Amino acid sequence: MSLAGFFPSRTISIYMARMFLVRTFVIVAGLVLILQTLDLLSTSGDILAHPGNGQEQIWHYVGLRAPQIIAFVLPFSVLLGTIITLATMNQNSEIIALKASGLSAHQVLAPLIVAALGVAVISFAFNDRVVSRATATLDQWQAVDYGPLPIDRGDRSNVWVRAGDDLIEVAQISGKGNAARLGGISVYQRNNGRLISIVSAPRGQREGDGWLIGPKTTRFDVASGKQIIEGPVVVGHGVGPDQFTLASVDADGLSFGALKSAISDLGAAGRPTRELEGPLWHKLSSPLSAALMPLLGAVAAFGIARSGKLFLRAVIAMALGFAYFIADNFALAMGNLGAYPPFLAAWAPFLLFLLIGEAVLIRTEE
Repeated sequence: MSLAGFFPSRTISIYMARMFLVRTFVIVAGLVLILQTLDLLSTSGDILAHPGNGQEQIWHYVGLRAPQIIAFVLPFSVLLGTIITLATMNQNSEIIALKASGLSAHQVLAPLIVAALGVAVISFAFNDRVVSRATATLDQWQAVDYGPLPIDRGDRSNVWVRAGDDLIEVAQISGKGNAARLGGISVYQRNNGRLISIVSAPRGQREGDGWLIGPKTTRFDVASGKQIIEGPVVVGHGVGPDQFTLASVDADGLSFGALKSAISDLGAAGRPTRELEGPLWHKLSSPLSAALMPLLGAVAAFGIARSGKLFLRAVIAMALGFAYFIADNFALAMGNLGAYPPFLAAWAPFLLFLLIGEAVLIRTEE
C-alpha cells in the first residue's frame, strides 16, 4: 500500500484535519483567555505597586505571560480537540461509515495524526523563538519588581564562586573568557570554615591562574575588627572565567540551540550539566506530545454511539491523556533530582504512552 493509500480520501482527510485544528485552536483561545485573566487578577497589584507603572505595563505583562500560557495549554487543547472531533464524528456515525468502507482504525486516525504533527512543529518553533525569550525577559522584569528593565548585554550579576575554602561574591560580570571583567568583588577568606577576613575591591580582571583585583583593596580582619587599605592583590587561584560567566543557566529562558551551547560550555569547564540535559531533551519531547494525543484520544472514536458508552469512552480518553501529562512531569522532576537519566526522563513517558495507546487501539479495534 502506498503512503497516500494509507489515508482516507483527500476530501475526508482535509475535512477531519480542519475540524480537528479548528476545535483545538478554539480551545487554546478559550483556555488562554481564562487563565490569563486569573493570572492577571493575582499579579496586577504587584505590577501597579511600582511607581510609574500603569496600563502600558499591564499589557506588557500580558504580552510576556501569554506565550507561556499558550505553551502550557497547547498539549491539553490538542487532547480535548481530538476527543471532541472523534466523539462528534462517532455520534454522527461518520466513523462507522469510514470503517464500513474498509478503513482500519489507524487509517481513520491518520489525518489527525498528521495534523497533530504539524501542530507539534509549530509548537516547537513557537517555544524556541517566542516562549524562551518571553520567559527570560519576564524573569528579569520580576527580578526588579516590575521596574525599568536594565539593558541586557549578556552580563551576569550576583554570582558566588568557591575557591578552595574561600568564597568569592561578584556583583557584576561582563565579557567572556580571559576578557571577562569583574565588578564589586568581595572575597570571604576562611580557614576550616571559619571566616578570617573579607577583601573587597571595585574591579577585577584575569591574571595568570587567578584574578587581579584593585586598584585598591579593603581588607577587614574579623579577629581584630580593623579595616586596612591595601594595593592590588591576586585572589581566586584556579578559578576559571567560565565559573563566573556560566554560574547561572536558566533552561526555560534559552532556546534549544542556546541551551545546547551552554551545556557544551559547562561541560568543557568541568561543571555538572545533568540537571540541564533533561530540559534540553524535553524541549523536543514536549511539543511532540501533540502528535501522541490523537492516539490516546482514539478511544472516543470507536464503539457504537447509541450504546450509551460514548461519554465513558471520552472520559477514558481524557484520563489516558492526563495520565501522560502527570507521568511526564513526574519523570522530568525525577530527572532533575538525578534519579532518572536525562534522556530517559524526557522520552520515557512519550514512548510508554505511545505503546499504551497502540496496545489499546489494537486490542479494541484492530
